[in-house]
Amino acid sequence: MSKQEISAVGKLKEIELKISKARNRIVGYDDDDPISPTLICVSKNFSADDVAPVLKAGHRVFGENRVQEAQSKWPALKQQYNNVILHLIGPLQTNKVRDAIRLFDVIESVDREKLAKKLRAEMDLAGKDLPCFVQVNIGQEEQKAGIAPEQAIEFVKKCQNEYGLNIVGLMCIPPFNEAPGPYFAMLAGLAQKANVRYLSMGMSKDYEVAIMMGATHVRIGTALFGKRDA
Repeated sequence: MSKQEISAVGKLKEIELKISKARNRIVGYDDDDPISPTLICVSKNFSADDVAPVLKAGHRVFGENRVQEAQSKWPALKQQYNNVILHLIGPLQTNKVRDAIRLFDVIESVDREKLAKKLRAEMDLAGKDLPCFVQVNIGQEEQKAGIAPEQAIEFVKKCQNEYGLNIVGLMCIPPFNEAPGPYFAMLAGLAQKANVRYLSMGMSKDYEVAIMMGATHVRIGTALFGKRDA
C-alpha cells in the first residue's frame, strides 16, 4: 500500500471515529437506529487515483459538485467498484439534468420549480425515481443557491404533490464565518415541519456539530482528501 493510500485510509478511519463519537453524544441515541449518520466523501477536484484508496478501503458513498467533472471519472469507477452511491451536491442546471439522472444516485440540490419539473420529466424518460433533497439557503446569502427558509416547507410539498419527486430530506450550507449550530437547528426544524427524514448538513470543519444537531448525512472532502487546487 502506497503512502497516499495509507494516508487516505487513516483519515477515513479517523473521520468515521469522530462521527461515531459525535453520534453517541446525542441524548437517547439508539445504536440500532438505521438513520445513523452517513459519510459522503466529497471528491470534487480530486482525480480517480485520489479517490481509489477510499474505495479500496470499502467506502461507497461519494459526492460531486459538478456533473461534467463527475462524468470524467465516475463511470469507470462505478464499473470497477460495486454499490457506489453518488450524490450530486452542487447546483444543477436544467440543461445538465439528463446527464445527472444517468450518473447520480441522489440529487441534493433541488432549489427551484423549473428544476423540479425537469427532474420529473427526465426521471420518467429514464424510468428512474431518484431520492432528492431540497437545498435551503439557510443563511439567506445572495451568492448561494437554495430555496429561502420561509418557502422551504411549501416548496417540499409542491415537489412531492405536483411533480411527484421523492423528496427525502433537506440540505444546507451555513454562512462560513458564523457559528453553524443555530443554522443546523433551523434546518432540523424545517425538516420536521416538512415531514422529511434526512438532513444533509455539516462539512469538514463543522460535521461533528451538525451530527449533534441531527445531521443524517455529512459531506466531507478537505478533511479526507486534503486541500483542493481549485
